[in-house]
Amino acid sequence: MTALPLKGASVLVLSTLILTGIQGVSASDHDHDHAHNDHDHDHDHDHDHDHDHDSDIYSGYFDDDQVEDRALSDWEGDWQSVYPYLKDGTLDDVFANKADNGDKTAEEYKAYYDTGYQTDVERIVIDGSSVTFFENGEERAGEYQYAGYEILTYQAGNRGVRFIFELEEPSDDLPQYIQFSDHSIYPTDAHHFHLYWGDDREALLDEVTHWPTYYPSALSGEEIVEEMKAH
Repeated sequence: MTALPLKGASVLVLSTLILTGIQGVSASDHDHDHAHNDHDHDHDHDHDHDHDHDSDIYSGYFDDDQVEDRALSDWEGDWQSVYPYLKDGTLDDVFANKADNGDKTAEEYKAYYDTGYQTDVERIVIDGSSVTFFENGEERAGEYQYAGYEILTYQAGNRGVRFIFELEEPSDDLPQYIQFSDHSIYPTDAHHFHLYWGDDREALLDEVTHWPTYYPSALSGEEIVEEMKAH
């Protein structure tokens, strides 16, 4: 697996340190093929959106002027990677369910998500401006500040937003940029997210292979399955 690149290197260069998930989201498959629940988020920031409106945003259909800046506190908490649950078979029921309603077999869905979810960063803790990455028994922490957002247009015609945070004090041990995607486009508490990380902001936006996905660490594998199957 390709490790996190050092500062100044290309996004997919192997480094000597930690954080070994390549990050990315498939532009053509990202719209309807993930099991997400962003439209269930609590919209408690003076927004009044009906269900159909939120579903359109969730699916990637929105206007530029609907996008708002977000704070790192939207993703605050203790988060676990779903990749171990794919590897141990816990998510097999999710893939079987998707096969019943999709255009791939359960085995094909599992292979697709195996590539997408792949990462050795098994846990991430976000507290204030601090982001801590846990991998193979080691942890690295850094302070990150908001660096704006980018609106991406996918091949399927829908769109997404990456909310970007930059490391305050550059370090060879940590990615210079982290980018969140959770299908929300304005302030709201995330229920799960994809995280992309690297040292080249622009190159990172083009990463289309892996999209490590995180759910609250308090959830069991079975509870994550229920969340995924519900959406």
